[in-house]
Formats: sequence, C-alpha cells, structure tokens
Amino acid sequence: MENREIARLFHNYADLLEIKGENPFKIRAYRNGARVIENLGRSVEELVREGFDLRKLPGVGKDLASYIEEIVKEGRFGKLEELEREIPPTLLELLTIEGLGPKRVGVLYRQLGITSLEGLRRALEEGRLEGVPGFGPTLIGKIKRGIELSKKAGKRFLWSEARDYADDLVRYLNQMELERIVVAGSFRRKRETVGDLDILVTGGDGERVIDHFVTYPRVREVLSAGTTRSSIVLENGLQVDLRSVPRESYGSALLYFTGSKAHNIVVRRIALERGLKINEYGLFRGEERIGGESEEEIYREIGLCFIEPELREDRGEIEACREGRLPELVELSDIRGDLHLHTLYSDGTSSIREMALAARERGYSYIAVTDHSKRLTVAHGLDGRRLLQQIEEIDRLNGELDGITILKGIEVDILEDGSLDLEDDLLKRLDVVVGAVHSKFNLSRERQTERILKAFENPYFDILAHPTGRIIGQREPMELDMERILERAKELGVLLEINSQPNRLDLRDIDIQLAKEMGIPLVVSSDAHTPFSLHYMEYGINQARRGWCEKGDIANTAPLPEFLATLRRRR
Repeated sequence: MENREIARLFHNYADLLEIKGENPFKIRAYRNGARVIENLGRSVEELVREGFDLRKLPGVGKDLASYIEEIVKEGRFGKLEELEREIPPTLLELLTIEGLGPKRVGVLYRQLGITSLEGLRRALEEGRLEGVPGFGPTLIGKIKRGIELSKKAGKRFLWSEARDYADDLVRYLNQMELERIVVAGSFRRKRETVGDLDILVTGGDGERVIDHFVTYPRVREVLSAGTTRSSIVLENGLQVDLRSVPRESYGSALLYFTGSKAHNIVVRRIALERGLKINEYGLFRGEERIGGESEEEIYREIGLCFIEPELREDRGEIEACREGRLPELVELSDIRGDLHLHTLYSDGTSSIREMALAARERGYSYIAVTDHSKRLTVAHGLDGRRLLQQIEEIDRLNGELDGITILKGIEVDILEDGSLDLEDDLLKRLDVVVGAVHSKFNLSRERQTERILKAFENPYFDILAHPTGRIIGQREPMELDMERILERAKELGVLLEINSQPNRLDLRDIDIQLAKEMGIPLVVSSDAHTPFSLHYMEYGINQARRGWCEKGDIANTAPLPEFLATLRRRR
C-alpha cells in the first residue's frame, strides 16, 4: 500500500465530508493527515510493520493512526465505505472540474440531484444550473470548459503517479531474477501524462514471468495472459502491458515500444532508404538479421547517433543528430539550488530551518524561500510586517547554518493590472522575487499578455513562476502570446521557471524549447511545500530535458555567486 494511495483515501473521505457539509475542523484533520502521509518520505506500510507509533507523526492523532493501520493491514477504510453508502462516491469526479470545490458539488447534489460528470453534462445541456444560488454565467462557462477539458484529456495519469506503479512493478518483477526490465512508451520519454505502461523484459522463462506478472497484488483485471505477453489493469485503472523478448531483439523492441510513433516513422524511413527494415524483432537486410540487441546498434547501423528518449518526438532531433548539435541534456545532479519553496510562514508544513537542512541533504548549496504574498489569503500570504520578520529569521539562520545559503525571496502575486502585490521598498530588500498569476486566468489573450509584460517592467521582478498557469487535466494554460513574453523576458533579463509540481510541469516542453532557442535563461524549481516534496525537482528536470535543455540553459545549475550575478544584471 503506497503512501499516495493511503493519502488518496483520506482526501476522498475529507471531500465527501465537505460535500455532506460536516464540521470543517474534522475535514481539515483528514486533509492534514493526507498531506503528512503523501509527503512523508518513508513508506507508511513499513512503519506499521515495524510497530512505529503513528501518533508521533505531525497531525496524526489516535483515530487517524488507527485508520492508517486498518488501511495497511486490511486494505480497506471502513469509515470511507460507510460514507460512500450514504453519499455517491461518483461525486468525486466533479472535483476534477475547475470551479467546482466540495461545497459547490454539495449544492449540485442536494439541489439538482447531480451525482456524476455525465449528470452534470446533462444538467448543463438542459440549462438547470442557471438560477442555482452561486452559479452565475461566469462559473457556468468555466464548468463547461472544464468538462470539455476532461473529455480531451481522457483517462491519463500524471507521470509521477505512473512512476510509483512502474517502480513497484519493476521491484516485483525483479523477484524473477530477470536480465533486464525496462518501462518503455511515453513513460520512458518522460511525457507529462501517461496512458498506459509498456514493460519489456529479457531472460527467464516467458510463461513463468507472465504467471508472476498477473499475480501482482494490485491487479484489478487480467486482460490477457499468453506465453510471451500479457495485459493487466491495476486498481487505479492504469493498464500495463508486459512483453518478454529475446535478448537479440531487446534493442529493437525497446526502440519500437518507446516511440514516439512520429519518431519511429522517420527512423524506419531512413532504414528503408538504406535497403534495411526495422521492426520490433530486429534490424534486417532482406531476411538476414543484422542488428537489434541494443538501440545504439540500430541507430549506428542506419547512420544516426543515439537519441535520448526524451527527444524522440520528431521535433528536429534527427536533423540535429546529423548536424552534430544534439544537446547534452541537463541532469538532476547538475542542480545547485532550489529557487521556489514555501514554509510555515505561508502554506508550507515546515520551518525555514527544516527546509534548508533538507535541501542541504540533497546536495544543494542554496535555496530561496519564496512564501506567498498577502493577496493569496487562502495560503496565509505575507504582508510587509511578516515579510520583514522572515527576513530577520533568514539572516539569523544564515549565520548559524553551514553548507547552505538561504536567499530571501517572495512569490509575489501579479495583480490583474500587472502591478505587484508588494511595494518596491520591500521587494528591493529581497534576493529573489518570483512573480506569479494566481487569479483571473480567463482574461483575453491580449489582456493576459499585457498583464505579464507590465509585471516584467518592475526592476525587482526576477523570475516568472509557472508561466502559463495550467494544472494538467484540470485547468488549461492561460491564453498568452508566448513569443512576445519570451522576447520581452530576453530584453529585460527576466528568467522563466520550469515548475516541477507534478500537476503543473509549467513551462510546457514546446515553450521550453523555444525559450532555449532564444537564449533565455530558465530555472527549474520544486515549488516544494514540505521537505519531502523537494524531490519534485526531478519532474522539472524531466520537462527541461524534453525541452532540449543543457546544463548551461538552467541558471540554478550555477554556483551561488554566478547565479546572483545573473539576477543582478537586471537590478
């Protein structure tokens, strides 16, 4: 039982409680418990097995501890099952639609009897939301767009969620002592969402491997089970296909099943031009197999260099290979500092000291504390008084801690008119000012673009955070003239962030590639709210690699003096 799954059960329980209209303190307890679990950094299942007293975890009391033990030991959460008999669990589907929180879902359920996305679609078509208190034309329009977005997204999983299952499946399959196990497909290409998982294995008896695979504990349904291939559906609906391939076909199968389809079409065409044929079984000249054991061998035989999986999207990688300008992609180990993280001062869960020590353990030499500014009241944003208090604490900690420098920063709101949420007299006292849009996402393309361009004019504005404002599968990117924004950022020396939150991954890979081509420095930041979520940096690095970024394209791969010099060119 993964931490993510236990946390999901608590989140679901809290959502259903709020839909029902229960005590907000009770709801908050379950939400806090869920956040503690998903950001713990250690397996809760292991803690239970070791007999650890779960009440020692922050925010976990006697009741929550007993429920966690029940989930781990019995695989069920009785309280949630009771509530689901009272309130349709399909109501949780509605929470994926922008503009619908638990309270509004509760209104739709009680007043209109809506219990599912399909029911909501029908109610919209019939105009039944009009006249419901709190559901004006703007909100109804937002809900309609959200439903269209959910249709387009289909059933896909964040890369981070798929990764948890992929890692666990690899560990499980390793019990068979196989030669090689690799997860291919869009997962290997590090796409932000994954439709299914394709696993290739070599070595071992194919039938025994399949028998082992279909008895994986998290299987909901076995779709097929042959002698060399099998398909299963996991508890969360993720389909996993496994293929046992011979050693001599491993590379060709890996190339074929990694994709993308567009990249593979070009590779096969190049092979045909040389009188060769590539398929999942190997590289052939007529009937003779001349390669296929490794991807490197296949690329070499058709006159190409090895192309990293993240680049295989038919976006110029073949031409770059032939011209000797394929990028040497940035690595997670290149990062020297994290420039966007939150603490107890706003909506984080830990102190500045705790975040700094956790960052130092990850090998970073600097961080920027960027709690929210006052406009974001839901996140306990900082006004001038509290910001000055934080500055004093950071100065004190920098005198006490070795091996890590804490930069004074803020995530300041960009208001609708493009002004910033704090005065210049405060901003100029900071080392790093990260600006972000947190409201009015539906402005026109022209107004939204002008809003950001005006914010850039402030001389203390350093980094544009999560630039398009998207939330994957829930909120579309803002309408922006990205080329104008990038051009102005280059002129003024504004840096753009690749936000590593797994449901943001913002900038998008195509925008990252454009920024790189224009020579605009980028930063990759975790947007961490807990010490454990500092590891989100990996997801941002995945996105940077898909955008062709090298170490030199990412400003926070530089030592602190060099990074600060980059910022101070602006000021």
